[in-house]
Amino acid sequence: MGDTPANEPAAGRTAGAQPAGAGRRPAGRGLRDMVLSLVVLGVLVVVLGGISRGCSFSPGGPSVDSAAGPTVDQDVALHRAAGLVDFPVREPQLPAGWRANSSDTVTTAAGATSVQVGWLTAQGRYLRLAQSSAEVVDLVRLEADLAADAQPSAGPTMEVDGQVWTEYPGRQDERSWVTDLAGVRLLITGNGDQDEVRTVAAAVQRAPTLPSISG
Repeated sequence: MGDTPANEPAAGRTAGAQPAGAGRRPAGRGLRDMVLSLVVLGVLVVVLGGISRGCSFSPGGPSVDSAAGPTVDQDVALHRAAGLVDFPVREPQLPAGWRANSSDTVTTAAGATSVQVGWLTAQGRYLRLAQSSAEVVDLVRLEADLAADAQPSAGPTMEVDGQVWTEYPGRQDERSWVTDLAGVRLLITGNGDQDEVRTVAAAVQRAPTLPSISG
């Protein structure tokens, strides 16, 4: 008779009450979570800031920060290439503010060699010079990344210090400019403007040839 009914709460406990401390965060945990969130946010800001410094966008299209990215020693690269190929290689000297950022020696589909060096201009645009013994069509196919059976058509010409350069297709919406100097095909391509193309053309035309395996 003195038993507590099954649905009656036990003595000393209120129905529906949680144990003491239930649902509470450990002391200091909220502050720790906030600090960790701020650290992660800070890392993201640093990473995004580095990316934005490397590339900026202008109404005329993207331009690259000429102080960012890799740098190559064009003197070492071109002297090394000159010692490996069987045609004269020239080393153009570009204005202050230009920076060599790529170099390579590649082979056309027909087996001829092309010595390449590329620069970021003072305005953040890119131009590449190829020097080769390849036939013009083969060199344009290689530098413009055209199909092996493509027949690139010659376009307008421009004269730089008495030397005639002929326009050909380039990659995407770029153009290539080609001339024959002392039996060597020279090709300039990239997204640089006409004045910058002329700057490279004039520089390579007046550059002396480097020692080669045949010299």
